Amino acid sequence: MRRIVSELSRFYATPEGAVTRRMVTQKLAEAWPDVTGSDVLGLGYTTPYLDAFNGTARRVIAAMPSAQGAEIWPEGLKSRSTLVDEQHMPFPSALFDRIFLMHALEEAPNPEALLVEASRCLTTNGRLILAVVARGGLWTHAEKTPFGHGQPFSRTQLETLLRAAELEPIAWSYALYVPPLRSLLRWAQTFEEWAPRVWPYRGGLILMEAGKRVIRAPVRGTAVSVIDDIRDKLGVSMPQPTPQGH
Repeated sequence: MRRIVSELSRFYATPEGAVTRRMVTQKLAEAWPDVTGSDVLGLGYTTPYLDAFNGTARRVIAAMPSAQGAEIWPEGLKSRSTLVDEQHMPFPSALFDRIFLMHALEEAPNPEALLVEASRCLTTNGRLILAVVARGGLWTHAEKTPFGHGQPFSRTQLETLLRAAELEPIAWSYALYVPPLRSLLRWAQTFEEWAPRVWPYRGGLILMEAGKRVIRAPVRGTAVSVIDDIRDKLGVSMPQPTPQGH
């Protein structure tokens, strides 16, 4: 059962929520330093993070699962949030250059179908970042937070799910190393910088970045892309994907 939107909103108003937002936002900025002109989708409960993309991205949309409920975002402006069926979203295929999932997979009734749908909405050269509760991390026991509910994941499990959705893992990292104790939250940044070297536990969250898997087919003994194969057979010129940096 999903946490409802009011519960998630209240969490981000707490010190634990503020630390989570700061740590994850740092990771997003490292992975996607420039989204100028990109179309960005947040799937799950992502509004605390999407403000970072406003002003640079061409379009930013927050898609919230129907079982969770939706909230108006951004406040005071024309709403860009929408309620969706997470397995059948109302977006054309290959629409988004960047997709960020948070509070999405752990309580999804069908995680595989959710990722297949996210993959459908991602452009050929797009990037997806999936943030989930880490199996074995301390935050999986913090039942007063959203991370103490639903299904935690290991890195191997995430890689398997992504590949089943025709996505290829590119990079991964942990975040939220600070234990879920309010007395320690002031040291969150210190934990984030030093814990990967000396802390025996994993971070509370895994962030994994993935891109569309490139499908290639052999033609006359040479491996070429399916797009090239179709172009040759039809005798037409088709636009080539423009590489995007990490």
